[in-house]
Amino acid sequence: MANSNGAFGLRPIGVVGQAANTTGTTEYRIASGNTNAIYQGSPVIPLATGFIDIVGAAAGGTVGLLGVFWGCSYVSSTTGGKIFSNYWPGSGADSNHPVVAHVYDNPMSTFVVCSDASLTSETVARTHVFINANFAAGASGSTTTGISSAKLGVSTIAATAALHLRIMGIQDDPENSDFAAAGIPLIVRLNNSFNSPNGALVAGTPSTTGV
Repeated sequence: MANSNGAFGLRPIGVVGQAANTTGTTEYRIASGNTNAIYQGSPVIPLATGFIDIVGAAAGGTVGLLGVFWGCSYVSSTTGGKIFSNYWPGSGADSNHPVVAHVYDNPMSTFVVCSDASLTSETVARTHVFINANFAAGASGSTTTGISSAKLGVSTIAATAALHLRIMGIQDDPENSDFAAAGIPLIVRLNNSFNSPNGALVAGTPSTTGV
């Protein structure tokens, strides 16, 4: 039976270890002229300009991830009213006011993400725990729901340390337990987090349309 999970990007569930789980976010800024849509549940990167942006490629690009985008607020350039949205549409902000983004940026945060393909069986899936992987479609999402379409790319699972995700476990979910189908909920954390003491030290370069 196929799993009921659809794509939803990264969904925060806790933190590694015994630390308090506040599920809190940190405020960052998106450049008002940034035309790249950023969806709820998307991995985001820091830019050398002091702003954040969507990852630079489907699999995440080469810049250390800052965290997971969870929504934003901005002043409408049309109505002058404040807008609260679960995604940044890539336009519509009054440049005289900041676009405030909310990001889950604790380098020890854990998230649930769906597999984009079959993991064969629970026994085989278990052998992938503590191994790394990259995203599938990490930069895209729905303009209707505002939710990311990022999934974990099963074909990318490997020991390679540079991959963006570390598989930490498998979420117990009876409605999504068909390991022969896509949509298995995997518990992951971000590798090489920008906020980690040993993470990426250099912010990314903004695209020509992202500033």
